[in-house]
Amino acid sequence: AAMAWAMWVCRAVVKLSGVFVTARIVPHMSSFPRPRTVLVTGAARRLGRSIALALAAGGWQVAVHYRESVQDAIDTVAACAKLAGASAHFDADFSDEAAVRALLPRVIDHFGSVDAVVNSASLFEHDDAQTFGFAALEQHLRSNTGAPIVLAQALHQHLQDRAAAGDADAQGAVVNLLDQKLWNQNPDFLSYTLSKAALEAAGTMLALALAPRVRVVGVAPGLTLTSHMLSDEKFARLHALSPLGRSSTADDVAATVRFALENRSITGTTLLVDGGQHLMKFERDFSLM
Repeated sequence: AAMAWAMWVCRAVVKLSGVFVTARIVPHMSSFPRPRTVLVTGAARRLGRSIALALAAGGWQVAVHYRESVQDAIDTVAACAKLAGASAHFDADFSDEAAVRALLPRVIDHFGSVDAVVNSASLFEHDDAQTFGFAALEQHLRSNTGAPIVLAQALHQHLQDRAAAGDADAQGAVVNLLDQKLWNQNPDFLSYTLSKAALEAAGTMLALALAPRVRVVGVAPGLTLTSHMLSDEKFARLHALSPLGRSSTADDVAATVRFALENRSITGTTLLVDGGQHLMKFERDFSLM
């Protein structure tokens, strides 16, 4: 029991008046009688990695999903382990339904149970009305829509099984990473946008269908990280294009994901974390402006 309690002592770094202060936070034992486990898809790199680290810092055990970036996944697991003490990596190709359906059972076999899924993995390839085709749409729908729905389905069944076995705390959450583009559409990345729009609609339906066992919440960032398509100077200029003068950072998004996972009164809605970019009109995607 003492060892289990020790696992729930975690560190938080808080910025107060420009100074970073490290504090030890000890959650109430009755609230979380055992470590919580979350599967974060696409967690080897970029935004998924930031989400994984934030959750590990909050005491979550993190299952790090990746497709091909095995060394990045190993590095993320090591970083999470320093924060939470338990992490592992799992590969899966989200274009393969069988691989997706096998993923959560593998995580459960490793950790014993799973409490949440964060769907961060995303296919993002350019097409538009002139280059659109069935193949591109199908690829995006498999990865960005189908896989998150299957993982939500699997989490719900797992929690149902736990409840049937007498687990009084068998409740969980799914967080789907969306995009402010859904509220501020432009003609670029047509198949990607359609797949995210379908996932946003699925969030509403799943929130109804999987309640009260599973909550489903969307988180929609604005321009958050740069890419090979943007120079640092161009990224900084575009990031500032919002009513607040700044779009989202990876830390902003990760903090919102953690909030969505831990607030048990939120379901069937989307939290936009974009500095208000969805309130502005952009004729092109950021990467093509």
